[in-house]
Amino acid sequence: MLRLTVLYDNEACPGFTGSWGFSALLETGREILLFDTGWDGTLLLKHMEKIGIDPTCINKLVLSHQHWDHIGGLPELLCTNPGLTVYVPSSFSENLKKEIRKRADLVEIKEAVEISDGIWSTGELGDKIKEQSLVLSTESGSYVLTGCAHPGIEAIMDAAALSCGKIKGILGGLHDSEKFERLKEMKLIAAGHCTAHKKKIKNAFPSQYMETRAGMRLELQ
Repeated sequence: MLRLTVLYDNEACPGFTGSWGFSALLETGREILLFDTGWDGTLLLKHMEKIGIDPTCINKLVLSHQHWDHIGGLPELLCTNPGLTVYVPSSFSENLKKEIRKRADLVEIKEAVEISDGIWSTGELGDKIKEQSLVLSTESGSYVLTGCAHPGIEAIMDAAALSCGKIKGILGGLHDSEKFERLKEMKLIAAGHCTAHKKKIKNAFPSQYMETRAGMRLELQ
């Protein structure tokens, strides 16, 4: 079983604060990973404290793409946990990669690769905006975790299937895509952050749909 907690999103559960951006915590039972940081590092750390997570216990940070609302919390996190290993698409600016290397171990991602046991990067996808997503494997199937899905749902799903086969759910930002054909296969569609067509997705897939919110915790199995 894999536990996913949304730490940062535009919308929030009671007791948490909504803010533009996205971050999700992954607890595998063997290690703790963070996917993106939102834009406000102070708020990110506050939400970690609220759910009882010590940021120094995070082993790995995966950044989906180089937009401020996904990497803005990076300086505060690295000051708190300087021993972190940070995985970034290789297209990140050389200056930013240089700065990250001063405080953390940096791993550049180009192709699909297993980052943790059962957790894969799709590799760097897209043309204008390069982005990586994560594929989370469970005993009954896999889930895709996206930052903004700039490369498009179809491209991400195709890459995810190459790594882990059948995909049963997708979580995160789905941006402005209106190509919902691949979502028909999903048992879970947890859309949040930058998803422009939440109502359309909800109307098309009412039984599978939920909206992500900061403070939301899911047990993926």
